[in-house]
Amino acid sequence: MPLGSMPGEWEPEAGAPEAGAQDSSAPTAAALPTRVEIIPTAGIVDAVLTQLSVSTTVTVTCLPHHGLERTMAAALELADHGYNVVPHLAARSVESRQQLAAMVRSCVAGGITEIFAVGGDKQSAAGPYGSSASVMKDLAELSGGLLSMGVGGYPEGHPAITDAQLLDDLRAKAALADYLVTQMCFSPDVIAAYLATLWEEGIDLPVWVGVAGAVPRTKLISLATRIGVGSSLRFISGKGSLGLRLLGGSRYSPDALVAGMAALPAPPAGIHFYSFNSLDSLVPTSA
Repeated sequence: MPLGSMPGEWEPEAGAPEAGAQDSSAPTAAALPTRVEIIPTAGIVDAVLTQLSVSTTVTVTCLPHHGLERTMAAALELADHGYNVVPHLAARSVESRQQLAAMVRSCVAGGITEIFAVGGDKQSAAGPYGSSASVMKDLAELSGGLLSMGVGGYPEGHPAITDAQLLDDLRAKAALADYLVTQMCFSPDVIAAYLATLWEEGIDLPVWVGVAGAVPRTKLISLATRIGVGSSLRFISGKGSLGLRLLGGSRYSPDALVAGMAALPAPPAGIHFYSFNSLDSLVPTSA
């Protein structure tokens, strides 16, 4: 995965589950608050309106070939229907400070109060922002504090960035950030260790744990390999019958994993579901 991207910055491939696809492994409501991440593909707004309660917090990814326009169009449409919406802002997709200012104005006018800042998957910056840290400074100034900001975290590291660099970057962003969303993870123990590390480093942001929604197991394993979270997936696979239950046979179910996160002595702030636009399998509580 390109530098600075999060696992949610992904588009369904041929054969991936489509919005509205039926699945019998729907998770029960989590003890922790939940959010649902969507990809702004054709028809997704109608799928959200049909399948997710208006009390759901919905985050909208920003892919390089979609650009900010498609993210904002979906976000504003959902906000107009009463959803709490969090558009992703990919720094390297922003062409200018003027475009950033226009996005801020659209968010404020549309009742959107949060933005999730990522570096983005573009190989080179389209404008003056090469990283989420650089765009966050201008966001804070342009919004006058009207928009809260989320940032990404990597409990299992990043394939192209050292752990020390990740912590340094997070410290730099923590002063402007309001919460953190983790990379997709499959182990409560990994999350517990990551939370402890953040607290030891003086980073006390609320942490939302990234959890995959119900998807075919082969697709999940492929995604996990690509984004560098194989160790927590191997943790599950090595648990015998427990691992089979966690992976859900041919189709992974997040039920047991969510329960494990909620049962931690110091649980995270909530669960961030990477839905991959398969929304019927999610029954979120309000965030």
